[in-house]
Amino acid sequence: MGAMRDGREWRIGTAADVDWINGHTTAGLSITTAVPPVFDAYATTWRRDDIPADVYERALVGHLVAHTPEQPWWLGYLDTGAHDTVFPRAPRVSLYWDWQYVLVEAGPEQALTWRSGHMRGDGSLPDLFFPADRSWLVSALWDDTWTCVGGPDRLIDTLQRDPLATARRVTPDQDALPPGLTRE
Repeated sequence: MGAMRDGREWRIGTAADVDWINGHTTAGLSITTAVPPVFDAYATTWRRDDIPADVYERALVGHLVAHTPEQPWWLGYLDTGAHDTVFPRAPRVSLYWDWQYVLVEAGPEQALTWRSGHMRGDGSLPDLFFPADRSWLVSALWDDTWTCVGGPDRLIDTLQRDPLATARRVTPDQDALPPGLTRE
C-alpha cells in the first residue's frame, strides 16, 4: 500500500516492518524503553537552547547518512491527534504501549523536510526512524524532550564528538534522561 506526496507514491509500512522493535523494548527509564537492546552502543541526544532546530537536526541526520550505506529509511510519525503525521489517512502501526504511528519508507531528505512541526516544538524529524538494514534506530518517545539512539559504536562516538548533536553515551540499563533535562 502506498500514499502520494511530492508527486510520487511512498510505501506505507506494516506491523511486520517494526516487529523487531515491538515487544523488544522494556518499560522503565532506561534507553531500552525506546530502543531494543540489540545494538553495540546507545546514546541520548537533545537540542540545546542555543542551537536552532534545523541545525541540530541536520547535524544528527548528516551523521546517520555518513554511517549508513545508501538505502531507504523507515520514518515513523506518532499520531497524537494534535501533531502532523505527514500522511493523515495512512494506516497505522502499533508500537510501544499501543501508540499509533504512520510508518513510511522514504529517506533522509524526507526526514528533514516532510513534517511541519511536532510535539517537541520546532523541527521536522520523525518520532522514530531507522534504515532498511536496521543498523541503527532513532526514537523519541511521546513525552520525552530528548531522542534515543542505538547503533554501531562508531556512530555513537561521532555523535558524542559533535557539539551540535549534544549526545551522551548510555548503557542499556542506564537512565536515558540527559543531564540538565527533566521529565514532563
